[in-house]
Amino acid sequence: MSLALAQLASRCRQCSGTVALMRYAPQRQFHYTPAVLARKERKPPAPTKKQLAIKERKRAKKTKKNLYDNEKMTLADAINVLRAVEVASPNATYELVVKTEMGKGTTIPKGRYTLPRETKEQTKDRILVFAEGRQAEEAKKAGADIVGGLELVEGIINGRHQATLFLCSRNLIRGITPKLGRVLGPRGLMPSERRGTVTDDIAGFIRRLKGTSEWKGDKEGTIRQPIAKMHFPVNDVVKNVRYFLNVVKRATGNIRDPKADTNKKETSQKPTQAITRVLLSSRQGPSIQIADA
Repeated sequence: MSLALAQLASRCRQCSGTVALMRYAPQRQFHYTPAVLARKERKPPAPTKKQLAIKERKRAKKTKKNLYDNEKMTLADAINVLRAVEVASPNATYELVVKTEMGKGTTIPKGRYTLPRETKEQTKDRILVFAEGRQAEEAKKAGADIVGGLELVEGIINGRHQATLFLCSRNLIRGITPKLGRVLGPRGLMPSERRGTVTDDIAGFIRRLKGTSEWKGDKEGTIRQPIAKMHFPVNDVVKNVRYFLNVVKRATGNIRDPKADTNKKETSQKPTQAITRVLLSSRQGPSIQIADA
């Protein structure tokens, strides 16, 4: 009973007796026995495997399906559709688009390849090598265009020495990095150990480069590559697509490279970039998602 109500009742003679009785009325005390305190709540029984499977099916039905799931085709069907669209352009080009996930700390996927049947004549790389002594002689024999030591740095900065590929030996990389890092770094041409362009086996690296082309994804992890011509037989187009997909899968960690070193620590630390979609398109044709990529 509030204080204001008691004061109001005390002024009224009729209510004063009732208020006094209410003030001194015995109040019931509630007690908790030890048996009640010891009583435990019953937990629901664990669901069985059958019940879990039913819940999983219901959850799968409620989840939103991908809009592109119904638009998938096999590689052979996609090739036939694009050939029908480009029937008036036999020199049109198939373009393969591979979309990968770019998480935090993942690098842009890139590598080198040689298609079973090339779509066009390959452009020869102009190779500049930083090496001295025996390594310089081996690089010249292997086919390097420009070979020299630290004296080439000023010519590169001035634009006198032009090249599409720069290689460097391990003992000279520290001498060229301070001056050429800002020049070659933004262009993606700076030698680095991660890309394999800083090595002591320069001659072997040049031999492996002969007859190969470079592919590279963008910042979003999308790789676009001309893969074949419309007048190619279907089997040749399929071989080119399968070969390039295997190259990309090795570079992104989806397939283990048999030529790589069998070191468990190094292979476990390499992040895997999942391939989300593979599309085949042409100049006038649609982009068709490949189901059996």
